[in-house]
Amino acid sequence: METQDIMTLEEVAKYLKLKPQTIYSWAQEGKIPAAKLGKEWRFRKSVIDKWFNQHIDEKFSGFLE
Repeated sequence: METQDIMTLEEVAKYLKLKPQTIYSWAQEGKIPAAKLGKEWRFRKSVIDKWFNQHIDEKFSGFLE
């Protein structure tokens, strides 16, 4: 695991072009893969990429066939 693979909530929000509050809510609700370290949320970029691709594939599976 490389350190640049670890992202903050703000970095994930910027990466996914969403508001930090959205990412925070999703992390709290378990909708996005995250780890809470103390009071801070941390995300692994490789896991976020897989999660995102699964959601895109599910949503657009009808178009991909």
